[in-house]
Amino acid sequence: MKRACVIGWPIEHSRSPLIHGYWLAQHGIDGSYTKVAVAPDDVAQFLRTLPEQGFVGCNVTVPHKEIAFSIAEEAEEAARVVGAANTLWLEGDRLFATNTDTYGYMTYLSHVVPDWLAHDGPVCILGAGGAARAIVYGFLETGVEEVRVFNRTRERAEAIADQFGPRVKVFDWDNRSDASRDACVLVNTTAVGLKGNGSLGIDFAGFNPDCVVSDIVYVPLETQLIADAKSAGLRTVDGLGMLLHQAVPGFERWFGVRPQVTPELRQRIIADIEG
Repeated sequence: MKRACVIGWPIEHSRSPLIHGYWLAQHGIDGSYTKVAVAPDDVAQFLRTLPEQGFVGCNVTVPHKEIAFSIAEEAEEAARVVGAANTLWLEGDRLFATNTDTYGYMTYLSHVVPDWLAHDGPVCILGAGGAARAIVYGFLETGVEEVRVFNRTRERAEAIADQFGPRVKVFDWDNRSDASRDACVLVNTTAVGLKGNGSLGIDFAGFNPDCVVSDIVYVPLETQLIADAKSAGLRTVDGLGMLLHQAVPGFERWFGVRPQVTPELRQRIIADIEG
């Protein structure tokens, strides 16, 4: 039986076992996927002993993504660019790593709003953490000419611009509404809105009517940002799709079958969130 898991600190909130458990049952695979709470001081040892513990690989969530990347012996470009890994697997006795956040985000965006580039405007990113880097990378790879990054700590946004080059521009956090009015996509990558806490304070008056507003927070499914954008008549993309789609490549690596993100799976996770 092939075994995989997700590690984090804390880890109780993770829906990954529900997602992978659904696929294991759907495909009749003799495997398991569990969640394991691993303290920061224990991550290196846990990952280096995956074979001894009987695991073929694992997912990694906060706050372990950076150390997971550093421990892996081989890393795909997506992980190298972001400097963090959320998916690990063994090939022989070597530990491989990738970051599937870019794939998960861009796949769901294109699925929900195929014409997200309805007008030739910039993409605006709120936040400058690991998720922001993954999403900036995704948009640049699709050929977007300008990505604007807004972060309360300007230096962190400037670090992203330094990494990705002149197509990434840094704007002051206080200018996040005015400098986003011509955006084709606005993405929140911060934790603001998680569990209904806080507001990003975006004024959608005067936004381009074709703008797509996206939030990677999925608890609640409709954050204040999404609700405000809907009220302004803008198209929206919730955060759950990124979670579901980023899980696909790991499952295929561990269990040998490429699963599908179906409406039934999505509804099961929504029921759990709203439970």
